[in-house]
Amino acid sequence: MNSIDTVILEVADLSAATRFYSTVLGPDSPHLRLRASGDATTGFRGFALSLVVSQPGDVDALVGGALEAGATALKAASKSLWGYGGVVQAPDGTIVKIATSAKKDTGPVTGGFDELVLLLGVEDVKASKQFYIDRGLSVGKSFGSKYVEFAGDPGRVKFALYKRRALAKDVGASAEGTGSHRIVLSGAAGPCKDLDDFAWEASVGAPLTATA
Repeated sequence: MNSIDTVILEVADLSAATRFYSTVLGPDSPHLRLRASGDATTGFRGFALSLVVSQPGDVDALVGGALEAGATALKAASKSLWGYGGVVQAPDGTIVKIATSAKKDTGPVTGGFDELVLLLGVEDVKASKQFYIDRGLSVGKSFGSKYVEFAGDPGRVKFALYKRRALAKDVGASAEGTGSHRIVLSGAAGPCKDLDDFAWEASVGAPLTATA
């Protein structure tokens, strides 16, 4: 069962956010929508988007494009034991991790990405895992109380759970934050709110669009 059809980001400046994501992800990104919102939010919102790419050159291209489009760097692109990656924060506050498991380029740099993964930071991974199992989602990978990845259809948004503080550390942010998450998920679990107050709507697939 596919977990997420569409990630809906709630942003204060709809026009600016539309320009940014169209530049970085492409104008036809099929699983991202934008919605205007003035809900108060401060600090870490408890989630990050992860773009999985094929090679280091694509990490550099996407990070560079995001910075030119107005993002700020949270972690400069660099090598690690698991591969190569960097983290940026979009002008609307959304944190985007861009990474690859490859250690070197093996082909032309395209600046594209292979997978979009939503990482939710939750207080209790085991309890949240069970919440989503009860909503009909199937577990793909699970590492105890640290990480859970749910099964999804190819070409769709992947969905995973981290401990909130562990996710914040991974993306180079403070775990402190209050107010709205500024994200709504459309997919198999909806409509509902989960244990950490992340909201889900019933499935409505749509390309990148801006809605007031």
